[in-house]
Amino acid sequence: MKASPEAFLRAMTPYRADFVVAVECLLIWYWLADLCAREGMPFVLGHALSMNAIHGGKAKHDKIDAHKIAVWLRGGMLPQASGDPAEMRATRDLLRRRLSLTRKRAELLGHVQNTNSQYNLPEIGKKLADTANRTGVAERFPDPAVQQSLAGDLARISSDDHLLGDLE
Repeated sequence: MKASPEAFLRAMTPYRADFVVAVECLLIWYWLADLCAREGMPFVLGHALSMNAIHGGKAKHDKIDAHKIAVWLRGGMLPQASGDPAEMRATRDLLRRRLSLTRKRAELLGHVQNTNSQYNLPEIGKKLADTANRTGVAERFPDPAVQQSLAGDLARISSDDHLLGDLE
């Protein structure tokens, strides 16, 4: 079935009097939650990580997932996630992107420090999170390949600094 409001409503028409829409909390549930709210349909959002932890089976596909969700929902065992109100979703998505950039930036900063340790060079002695302290760091390494690798890391960090500043 095509994932569209029209197709969903058409498919659910015979069951509307006695059903609950339950989905796993993945990235595509917003439109369905909004549709259910507009149409007065009960909607339950399942917590994806918890559902995955208790799934237990190796085979996994839509029919198996749908059956598990239905059984858990009927038995009151469906781990639920809290769905954000529509007016808060964009802000939450923005914060998730910021978190992703922050984690990647920290990973890159760690790589620069670890590379320095691997080559047993003297401590950098400066906080690399500050832009002004990154000058000349890649050039400390004698191997041009290492210099290029770290120059890439440092360029990405600087780029992410600008993006993070804009997001904040």
